Amino acid sequence: MRVTMIGSGYVGLVSGACFADFGHVVTCVDTDAAKIEALNRGEIPIFEPGLDDLVAKNAREGRLYFTTELDEAVARADAIFIAVGTPARRGDGHADLSYVYQAARDVVAKLDGFTVVVTKSTVPVGTGDEVERIMRETRPEADFAVVSNPEFLREGAAIADFKRPDRIVIGTEDARARAVMEELYRPLYLNAAPLLFTSRRTSELTKYAANAFLATKITFINEMADLCEQVGANVQEVARGIGLDNRIGSKFLHAGPGYGGSCFPKDTLALMKTAQDLAAPLRIVETVVAINDQRKRAMARKVITACGGSVRGKRIAILGLAFKPNTDDMREAPSIAIITALQDAGAEIVAYDPESMGPAQSLLPDIKYAADAYSCLEGADALVIVTEWDAFRALDLARVKTGLREPVVVDLRNIYRSEDMRRRGFQYTNVGNA
Repeated sequence: MRVTMIGSGYVGLVSGACFADFGHVVTCVDTDAAKIEALNRGEIPIFEPGLDDLVAKNAREGRLYFTTELDEAVARADAIFIAVGTPARRGDGHADLSYVYQAARDVVAKLDGFTVVVTKSTVPVGTGDEVERIMRETRPEADFAVVSNPEFLREGAAIADFKRPDRIVIGTEDARARAVMEELYRPLYLNAAPLLFTSRRTSELTKYAANAFLATKITFINEMADLCEQVGANVQEVARGIGLDNRIGSKFLHAGPGYGGSCFPKDTLALMKTAQDLAAPLRIVETVVAINDQRKRAMARKVITACGGSVRGKRIAILGLAFKPNTDDMREAPSIAIITALQDAGAEIVAYDPESMGPAQSLLPDIKYAADAYSCLEGADALVIVTEWDAFRALDLARVKTGLREPVVVDLRNIYRSEDMRRRGFQYTNVGNA
């Protein structure tokens, strides 16, 4: 089948490359000429494990193309995916749908024959209705169906998630559109990936509900971690004890500095605002958003306490800047709030991250960046582990202790054992383990 992706960002690029790897012919369209030129040179604008090889392979084999020209890409497509950004709107927190609506106007003008137009972007309930209204108003004679097909990709594991999904949610009640979507995803039948067909509005809400629920699990275990510190319990053992219950499950029960990234902060806020507007407020989600916002700076206070109550004039080494491992994504990363709070308290910051230091420099221009983990901590008064990259899980602890001015380690991801670290002479602080 011929597939067109409108938008060559994270979702569009990963989805396009994976569809091409299934054997479809995919054209990724973007208004950013510099990005398209870079992609045509084989330069990938984001870090996602395996994506560069997947793009190169399918471009080489003639199944994946990149262009700024919309006309031919749309006219020849069986399915067109709108995969543009929906950032939080300034002022009120609602999703900014201007890019989605503009894509709808641009696409409908070029349609030729029956075409399925799919919203892949994360959009509030009712967006598909408005996309269809805009398209029919712009070109009443066009033959198309608007479908919702939200993505459930985890950064750092997006290719595996696309090719071996837990489920594929498709919102349509149009028989022709259903047939097209079934054919698009037919290569996944061997993996027994369930295609869940729903109404369009149900599909849109399912995406937000999933992210809000996962954000709630993270926030719940973070609050339990605070309680564990007060009563002398171990949050990791608590998480394992409840996670072994199949009704609860073990995933997203890892205490830490709060969630970040491109999805959870934006999506929980947008869902909360939509619910408030419809007089059906989601009090749990409202609380989750508030707790997560407060938690990041609370982690800076944990560092200050570990340093004896003050970090003024002290050098603090930060390992990990991206919001999670295996990505260079700095959007809403806990490191930003933590570093800013430490600077407000008078600390000098030096940081290292395997992939995200480039994107971080525009957000954190007034800190020092190190070449590796050991040069980062050299001469520091404390080491703070913010992102659990594999490279930080087995540091040479003797070298760490020698490099630090004071043996203070604050592990916000619980990747080391308290007993072992204290036996080695570290003043060790983690999350949820007094």
